[in-house]
Amino acid sequence: MKTNKSLHSVFFLNGSNLGDRIRFLEIAEQSLCQHIGRLVARSSVYESEPWGFSAEQNFLNQVLIIETELNPHEILETAGKIETENGRIRSGNGYSSRTLDIDILYYDSLILNTPDLQIPHRRLHERRFALLPLCEIAPQFLHPVLKLTSEQMLHVTN
Repeated sequence: MKTNKSLHSVFFLNGSNLGDRIRFLEIAEQSLCQHIGRLVARSSVYESEPWGFSAEQNFLNQVLIIETELNPHEILETAGKIETENGRIRSGNGYSSRTLDIDILYYDSLILNTPDLQIPHRRLHERRFALLPLCEIAPQFLHPVLKLTSEQMLHVTN
């Protein structure tokens, strides 16, 4: 007898500031749906200046909500493979330009703090470029640590 696995809602922030930025966001969505689960919601694409470093090209960012049966570490591994397959190079020297960046913002209302993964994303509340698209599709979603909605966090960053 087959057991039913529960579905989890995962919020992703995808970003790109190198190459065909729109195409990299499209590839991210297709790959996440193919390897992780079913798309539930997609924000508009937002343009923003680089955060934490200087670059010639602005970022395009988009938030996706995907339903999945996978656990957070399986998702992290899969997202990393998608980034690498699309030319992401990690120098280990802080923030830098990239073809594709896939961040896990939320996994349901899970609070997870391991050496390789923090959920909710540890800097979400500081990043307007993440909060704007998040507010478009989940304005009332409650940050499980800060106990603030997406909208409330956005107003604090203004």
